[in-house]
Amino acid sequence: MGVVSGLVFANLGASYGTAKSGVGIASLGVIDSSKVVKALIPIIMAGILGIYGLIVAVLLNLQIQKGGAGGLTAQKGYQYLGAGLCCGLSSLAAGLAIGVAGDAGIRAYAQTDGIFVGMVILMIFSEAIGLYGMIISIILMYS
Repeated sequence: MGVVSGLVFANLGASYGTAKSGVGIASLGVIDSSKVVKALIPIIMAGILGIYGLIVAVLLNLQIQKGGAGGLTAQKGYQYLGAGLCCGLSSLAAGLAIGVAGDAGIRAYAQTDGIFVGMVILMIFSEAIGLYGMIISIILMYS
């Protein structure tokens, strides 16, 4: 369940962030199509969230297989579940933040160029939520 929750929730966050930011890019393309390439940053950052889930799922799977047939205890099982949930739900929250802030930021960027740096900084801080969840889940796996 840890492997599944890490991968599924992270991909849900990535897909929501991509879809919501994609709507903003479509709106931007109608107003000023020359800015579309620079506006792809939220979509790229949302896609990274899915990679976080994939990394944690692979590491968890390796840890479970390393334990052998009799090596997986209830304590380790709950520990791995917690690790998967930590990464997955953190990435889901980051995807929601990237989607909402990315959509609004891209729509504002369509009207003025001055918002671009602020939008990128906001995306970085939103992405950090998922990164923190992945780091803590790795710590949980190996402790």
